Amino acid sequence: MPGPHRQDPPSYDGLLRLAHEVALEAADLVTRGRRGVVEVVATKSSPTDVVTEVDRTAEELIYGRLLGARPEDGFVGEEGTSSSSASGVTWVVDPIDGTVNFLYGIPMYAISIAAQIDEQVVAGVVVDVARGECFTATRGGGAFLDGAPIGVRAVVPLSERLVITGFNYERPTRVLQAQAAARLLPEVRDIRRLGSAALDLCYLGAGRADAYVEEGLNDWDLAAGGLVAEEAGAAVVLRAGVGGKRCVIAAPRDGLEEFVELVERAGFVRE
Repeated sequence: MPGPHRQDPPSYDGLLRLAHEVALEAADLVTRGRRGVVEVVATKSSPTDVVTEVDRTAEELIYGRLLGARPEDGFVGEEGTSSSSASGVTWVVDPIDGTVNFLYGIPMYAISIAAQIDEQVVAGVVVDVARGECFTATRGGGAFLDGAPIGVRAVVPLSERLVITGFNYERPTRVLQAQAAARLLPEVRDIRRLGSAALDLCYLGAGRADAYVEEGLNDWDLAAGGLVAEEAGAAVVLRAGVGGKRCVIAAPRDGLEEFVELVERAGFVRE
């Protein structure tokens, strides 16, 4: 007797439409939450890795809306919500990417929702809550900002590249990252640290930066923004970081090899 038959996976565009609708609703919730008093309710990997009640409420909303529409899907959320997938689709969610920025009122935080099929990201939405910008992508379908196509910048010499980076919450890794960033800085145009990995990768895809490197990203940090960057013309590679965590390196495809070599020389990755 044949085993149970799993339905054919939905279209990437269908998953994107659902993610987009839910992300906008979550962004409205987060906006309203920022108008009140924002307090830390928990910490995770270190005292500086914080969680607010709005993080938890936003994740609950996203989980309820996505699984309400597609109850057999799986779910992985930064704040711990999870369920296994019976459909082959798993949602990977960061309800507020850039929680420290959110806590301080710095307008650089985002809702990040990605859909995976058999562990490959196929659709992603990143909503910049403060600015109202919405980055979207489907695998093989291109990347967009508020519905308009986006693409990476033309490759320029290393000395003219603007690089975005970030720092891990755990002190030993931060020390190594800071040392690597100090070695990188004289070799490039400048470095930016914005505080939201999802938006960092979208900015690379939109041509607002030339490259990106950061150690310690989790799947929910990378999934949606990484797809946007790739579909906009960037290559995203994973290496073992100097602190022992996964290091994400991204740049326009034609300029990736040269940037990876610079990242290696600067000491972001293990030899």
